Amino acid sequence: MKTRLVIIAILLLMLTVLLTRNDERITDTLLGIINPIKQNYKNLTQGIEDKSHSYIFQKESIEKLGRENRILRKRLLEQTHYIQQVKNIYTVLPKLSKLPIHNISISETISYVKLNSFSQIILTKPLSLKEDKLYGLIQGKVVAGIAQVHNNQLYGYLTSDNKCRFAVFIGSQHAPGIAIGTQTNEMIIKFIPKWHKIKEGDKVITSGLDDIFFADIPVGVVTKVEVQSSYKVAHIKTYSDIYHPKTFFLINDAKATIAEGFDSNATKLRPFRVIHVVSNEQNITNTIHHDSNQSTPLISSIPSRIDQTQENTIEPAIPLETVEAPKPKTIKKKKRTKRKKKTKTRVKKKKTKPSTLDLF
Repeated sequence: MKTRLVIIAILLLMLTVLLTRNDERITDTLLGIINPIKQNYKNLTQGIEDKSHSYIFQKESIEKLGRENRILRKRLLEQTHYIQQVKNIYTVLPKLSKLPIHNISISETISYVKLNSFSQIILTKPLSLKEDKLYGLIQGKVVAGIAQVHNNQLYGYLTSDNKCRFAVFIGSQHAPGIAIGTQTNEMIIKFIPKWHKIKEGDKVITSGLDDIFFADIPVGVVTKVEVQSSYKVAHIKTYSDIYHPKTFFLINDAKATIAEGFDSNATKLRPFRVIHVVSNEQNITNTIHHDSNQSTPLISSIPSRIDQTQENTIEPAIPLETVEAPKPKTIKKKKRTKRKKKTKTRVKKKKTKPSTLDLF
């Protein structure tokens, strides 16, 4: 140990002596040995630092990209769902032109109420719906079911559900009845009067008397007729597709609005004048009722005169004699004579008055 320490001390002394001397050759050799060591050390530390920064940066960038990816996936799902809804509405819009648009709302299916039941669904709720009211659902052009608001949520009961009930007419005689859902694509119609003749193949439509549906909306076809104690029962096959409940028309108000609030005492007939229009081809005169408050005349479809002899129409001949107008003097004389006659009648009336008799 002592010898090692002595040798190290001698070498240090020698280095100090050599460094204290300003010999360029010695300094160059020493720098040539020390500089590569320093450079390698710096490169090693810089590489370690760069790797640590890149690792941290990659971790942050991975987390950032992961968050953005989740947001974009969510938006993609929303956009695909939105595009599907637009497709459903676009396919339904041409059928909406045959319905009264002011009393109709479009409702989309959100989900089923129960996974093991395809007859009850949850729908998007339009504005201004009441809790205790039943609303009709139309799928395309046919009856799909009814809807009701419960706990601020709109529930739909399709034609296969027992809660789906509405008034219908059957056949050409319009036999009344109440349709009740039983099972898939089948309904039963109860309370049909016995005297109505119903057969298989009769079409069933809505009556519009239940304030749920409009009248004459197709429901189904009769497949079976039974007779019970006091009425008939008909089984029908429905037109609606309960396995694809996508977009529905919801009837907000099915009341008749034309005669609503009619008061005969408050109504007033507008004055009109009659104009006769003669057709030269058929020699038919049609009456035109021209309203004083309207700019366009109203042409009635009832002809006022129809001539059977259309080939040779005979018109009265125009008189050839000239008729002179009466002279003004004669008019004055007539007026005077009239006045004289009036005065004579007045005098006569005065003479006819009874005179008073004095008894004393």
